[in-house]
Amino acid sequence: MLSTSRYAKFFDVIALPRILHTILFHRALGLVRPKDIDLELFEITYVQCGDVELERKIDEKIEQFIDRVEKHPNKKNQICLSFYEVKNKQPTWFTNKVERLYWEQWYINLNVAQHQKGHSGKSTSSKIVVDPGAEERTARRAALEASLRDVLFQIIRFVNEKKDHIPPVPNLEGVSFPYEITISRFCIWNGNVQEDAPNRASYDAQLTREAL
Repeated sequence: MLSTSRYAKFFDVIALPRILHTILFHRALGLVRPKDIDLELFEITYVQCGDVELERKIDEKIEQFIDRVEKHPNKKNQICLSFYEVKNKQPTWFTNKVERLYWEQWYINLNVAQHQKGHSGKSTSSKIVVDPGAEERTARRAALEASLRDVLFQIIRFVNEKKDHIPPVPNLEGVSFPYEITISRFCIWNGNVQEDAPNRASYDAQLTREAL
């Protein structure tokens, strides 16, 4: 389970596992036990596959993502969720006999900010806590909730728009098509590859899907 304290430090990251779980649920192979999750901070419910191993892998990637954010503050960040087929190739002296053929990739761009703590001050009657960032955090929470809700609806729309590129169900154990989650300093933004997404005065997550 991902550390609650790390979520508190980078509140925006709360959106990431919800987005990843939703995509993976809609690309599940049917061997799942749907699990409704109600978010405490937002009036949003989403569905997970109910698979412990899948949840562990997502938590592990989110930890890596936060590590990157801590090492490179004030950078725009991206996670890519890729689905692929495994194909056997004729082995040669310079290639492996197995290759991955990617058929769908989801790019999640997120502008993550570290929260500032309030500071203590004194009045003539009592000690008070001054938190000048409270209004900003309230606005950030409302914006992130609206953005997350919009992204979850985008996912549902995307997965139902085009299905011709989806390969036959593989003869593999597991709840999902083969997939990988990668973290990159190079972002896909508005169809272009660039080192960082452009500066924006917003707190939202940006989602792009490419059917390959």
